[in-house]
Amino acid sequence: MNDTIPGTHIEGQVLLKGMDIYGPDVDLALLRQRVGMVFQKPNPFPQSIFDNIAFGPRVVGLAHSKKELEPIVERSLRQVALWDEVKDYLDENALSFSLGEQQRLCIARLLAVKPEVILMDEPASALDPIATLRIEELMAELKKNYTIVVVTHNMQQAARVSDYTGFFWLGELVEFSPTAKMFTRPEQQLSEDYITGKMG
Repeated sequence: MNDTIPGTHIEGQVLLKGMDIYGPDVDLALLRQRVGMVFQKPNPFPQSIFDNIAFGPRVVGLAHSKKELEPIVERSLRQVALWDEVKDYLDENALSFSLGEQQRLCIARLLAVKPEVILMDEPASALDPIATLRIEELMAELKKNYTIVVVTHNMQQAARVSDYTGFFWLGELVEFSPTAKMFTRPEQQLSEDYITGKMG
């Protein structure tokens, strides 16, 4: 997404199964299918729940007719534990639902195209504690089948949901280790100072 921002200078590589995603021959449509993004604030399209989920499969050619799309929509909504709540309201505008439901809908929308990696940018920061718990439970379930990268400033959330933690400070990776080690025996003083609340 940052390749369209004027003045952006990219150094280094981001590899996805050995492919540099910033390489000149990268098919951006395919990359966006392989890597899904969940934003801080839910961003459902201003259309029905059904059409939100069906959008990706239509665009990438996985399905076109309503009959082909129905099982994809149901599977995706079941994956985010939203099917039972919305199955009778699939034709309603997605913007009419709560923020927590909208965020799960956005996750279902990206799952519909079967990505390999899910990027989450503060996915629960705009949600209440109950909706946050649902998102965290969903992350725990999804990580069985997907690689998930989460950015969060909530250290308790990082400790609860992650297997590995990277601590960044002013754009630099200070430390990367298994989460339990990071929160109990960090190697860098900067990491320890942040975790213990001495700074940050």
